[in-house]
Amino acid sequence: MADVRSVRMSEDERSEFLGRGGTGIISFDTPGDDPPYSRPVSYGYDAETGNFYFRFAVGPDDAGKADIVDEDRVISFVTHDQTDSGWRSVIATGRLEEITKSALDPSVAEAMERITIPFVDVYDSHPLTLDFRFFRLTPDEVTGKQEAGASN
Repeated sequence: MADVRSVRMSEDERSEFLGRGGTGIISFDTPGDDPPYSRPVSYGYDAETGNFYFRFAVGPDDAGKADIVDEDRVISFVTHDQTDSGWRSVIATGRLEEITKSALDPSVAEAMERITIPFVDVYDSHPLTLDFRFFRLTPDEVTGKQEAGASN
């Protein structure tokens, strides 16, 4: 069996890995013993503030998804990568804050200029029939780990 030890990433290594954006999995806590509500998502990352930005698509048949997003829930976001030199992953936790046009302050606008949220077409409906909403995660906790000996 291979020795797969991990080491904590430095803040610089974590920022380099996250880049300006990519893809990962977001999970919302749920009441009782229900499993978390988890979905693939693309993200933008602003290394200057340490905030994550998400674009969620809500279609006509996604009432449950809209309810989950609208409730004040703790979320976990995970992104990872496997390369020839080893694996790397980052986990961020906290609560989402919706970014609306009326609440768009200059600092958020500047951050949105620094990030790239990939447009990944994983929708059941045509994108023109979807409403897109933007959210910010100012994480309570961020951890990054990589395979021991992995190089960026």
